[in-house]
Amino acid sequence: MTERFGAQPPEPNRARRGQARARLLLLAAALALWPLAPAAAEDGGTLSLVVENDLFARTDRHYTNGVRLSWLSSPRETPGLVVRAARWLPFFPDGGSVRTSFALGQNMYTPNDVGLVNPPPDDRPYAGWLYGSAGVVVETGQRLDQLELALGVVGPASFADDTQKFVHSITGSEEPRGWDSQLGNEPGVVLTYQRSWRSLVSRTHSGFTFDVTPHAGGALGNVFTYANAGATFRFGQDLPLDYGVPRIQPSLPGSGFFSPSRSFGWYLFAGLEGRAVVRNIFLDGNSFRDSRSVDKQPFVGDLQLGVALTWRDVRLSYTHVLRTEEFEGQGGGSSFGALSLSLRF
Repeated sequence: MTERFGAQPPEPNRARRGQARARLLLLAAALALWPLAPAAAEDGGTLSLVVENDLFARTDRHYTNGVRLSWLSSPRETPGLVVRAARWLPFFPDGGSVRTSFALGQNMYTPNDVGLVNPPPDDRPYAGWLYGSAGVVVETGQRLDQLELALGVVGPASFADDTQKFVHSITGSEEPRGWDSQLGNEPGVVLTYQRSWRSLVSRTHSGFTFDVTPHAGGALGNVFTYANAGATFRFGQDLPLDYGVPRIQPSLPGSGFFSPSRSFGWYLFAGLEGRAVVRNIFLDGNSFRDSRSVDKQPFVGDLQLGVALTWRDVRLSYTHVLRTEEFEGQGGGSSFGALSLSLRF
């Protein structure tokens, strides 16, 4: 397979202006919330908001938008039954802090040209994914295990078409006209497991710190089925204990979990991940009915680059993702940005 990170043609001026306004609104909202977080207990819970959009890459195609709001509990708030189950399951460590996680999210996917009423049959179909999830997170200080079950719906019931049309109307972007061809309604389920190891932690003489976090895992379900592996490298000052910033799957794993900082800290990060993809409903089409579909690539790679800022109980990050081709005839890879804000309470 040839993996290419293709250059994308420039968008029309009106779409560029709309995308610029949307980008400023996202950044302004995140920065406005920055000083509002109170000082949290050492083992407090964490609220995280992640917004992923290809407007950061000045495109409007493929994986075009994702929003996820999640809550990660503190260890003291975890029910005893969940703790006992985590200790019993063989793939969780015997020790470590046990937390529960809950999330709500929506993803949307579109073909190359959203202005066409009838997109080409060999292009990615329109699709949306609305879901809720619950999970268990176990952290030992050097290892993070995450098990999550997501339940939701693919198709018009995900309201992805309404969401995109509304956002495009307020940003002055081109109206998407092909949502009548989207995948049909289908219940979705995904069980995901990820393990990350924080290793090679080192502090330089000038006060800078770096670490490397390998990871491996997979997903099983009618929405996604894949195996994945990769690693993330971080470098910065006052490097907090975390395992990567939150992201929306499929992606390099991260977590709302991070240790509070008494001073301002920052780090740069870079990560690579490879996925062997067995099932991707947004390319393969509906499971039990006729729908649009394309021939997916069996192997997909992500390169991510970004920066994270931490101050007291707040972490703000930006990640830029370059993704190889996901289906035959895509004509190059895709890219998008991810903005995340985590607040500890």
